Amino acid sequence: MAAAEKLRCLVLGGKGFIGSHLVDALVGVGHHVRVFDRADAASLSDAVARAAVEWRDGDFTNENDIARALEGCDVCFHLVSTTLPGSSNANPVFDVETNVMASIRLFAHAARAGVKKIVFVSSGGTVYGVPRYVPVDEAHPTDPISSYGITKLAIEKYLGLFNTLHGLSYVVLRPSNPFGERQRVQASQGAVAVFMGKVLRGEPVEIWGDGSVVRDYLYIGDLTAAFMAALDYQGKERVFNIGSGAGLALNDVLDGIEQVTGRKADRHYLPARPFDVPANVLSVARAKAELKWAPTTPFLDGLDRMARWLAAQS
Repeated sequence: MAAAEKLRCLVLGGKGFIGSHLVDALVGVGHHVRVFDRADAASLSDAVARAAVEWRDGDFTNENDIARALEGCDVCFHLVSTTLPGSSNANPVFDVETNVMASIRLFAHAARAGVKKIVFVSSGGTVYGVPRYVPVDEAHPTDPISSYGITKLAIEKYLGLFNTLHGLSYVVLRPSNPFGERQRVQASQGAVAVFMGKVLRGEPVEIWGDGSVVRDYLYIGDLTAAFMAALDYQGKERVFNIGSGAGLALNDVLDGIEQVTGRKADRHYLPARPFDVPANVLSVARAKAELKWAPTTPFLDGLDRMARWLAAQS
């Protein structure tokens, strides 16, 4: 696929936080976009993009729905997950049945439909498990400690199998912790969004431990740029970490939120959780070298954009 070629792109999960930004970017450069998502999910993409996309409601676990969604598409962006990292261990069977099995059926139909490439969103925060060294590169051992991470890794491996068996091209992105406009601040996942929501509502912010836990926070615009780079990529590498290239402690995140909102965080420190590793930061050297991509948005700039977007919604 040439970089200037106009493609028919299917975005699975295109109504959500990450997917809506990707949809807008694809439409912005002239690709035809088909969004597949749940009927009860509200789209977050811009009004301009809503008029320029084809909408398909359906169930990711329904084989017929997926087969119809893939018809005539050149590229499929797989952003769907039915579970969350924190809750996946409660029901690993459900996790496997709805994510791994559904993804295998997706790849089988994609191969039959002549899809040229799959871009799959894995998880830089869970597939590696407890980091043995930081920053974590793609060669780091993969020892997930959650069912979520195990299923993400399994889906990556099945993509490799379908490439070997059927020539289905693919790219795997392992993002860190994305944040930015359109992220739900009422959710239970995503420290930046959860913390900002609580600060803006004047609610206590609960922090497990002393706030020194370090994570890698990636602005949504930089993640979207990585998707676009993966779409055009013609090289031999398959798996890419996508992160900010730096780590921030939870206390630093709250300091930044206080700075951009002008409000004080009511910090409540709780006993540390045994499964929270001290630091997890991704190396993005491979993405820089191969995808010609690099994060460009400083954390405070991304926070400020997020805070301004939230203010405009109120």
